[in-house]
Amino acid sequence: MRKRIYEIIELSNGRDRFSSIYDVFMLVLIALSLVPLAFKSENLLFQIIDKTCVCVFSVDYLLRLATADYKFSKKGVTSFLRYPFSFMAIVDLLSILPSVTLLNSGWKMLRVLRMIRALRVFRVFKAFRYSKSVQIVIGVFKRSKEPLMAVCTLAVAYILISALVIFNVEPDTFETFFEAIYWATVSLTTVGYGDIYPVTTTGKVITMISSVFGIAIVALPAGVITAGYMDAINSERSDK
Repeated sequence: MRKRIYEIIELSNGRDRFSSIYDVFMLVLIALSLVPLAFKSENLLFQIIDKTCVCVFSVDYLLRLATADYKFSKKGVTSFLRYPFSFMAIVDLLSILPSVTLLNSGWKMLRVLRMIRALRVFRVFKAFRYSKSVQIVIGVFKRSKEPLMAVCTLAVAYILISALVIFNVEPDTFETFFEAIYWATVSLTTVGYGDIYPVTTTGKVITMISSVFGIAIVALPAGVITAGYMDAINSERSDK
């Protein structure tokens, strides 16, 4: 019985009709649960939608917890302890908690979570579980984590070095080191908000150099991910 439940609630392989129906049902429910977030005011309809969705999400979370041993290849009791700390389980929990007080207004300790309305946006990430394309991208990230970590380390180092340089070159423009880091990050990504910028010739030269090198650094992870994604697609096609 539990194994059949696990097969239904997990991503459908296209051959299980009930699993496919469940995936579509959850995707529709996730999309529906986000509708109230597009409005500042709340009404009875939005409350009903949120209550219904959080009830279904709660049941889904409990079912996944109850079948965690199948997900982790039957590793015994440790599977049930491991599952709540997995990424998707945390996403599921964060998508439920902000609405808990709607179900029980007496839970005063959790009332503060109701104020963090934006946390319900985490329900978007629930949809990732039912998207094969997203699953491929996640797999690419896992397989390419070493080069991506190297690129991220390079980017962080570049931001800190640029921030230190500009902070010492133009101390009057940047009041705090955080502002220098903010400027370096904006320059690295070539966004250029223009709210903080150097005014001296030396500072402008540093900005130009930072922006030029920033383009190269930002392009590196895109290349790594694209190459990994194409490899995954070609591998999947060859398996078929």
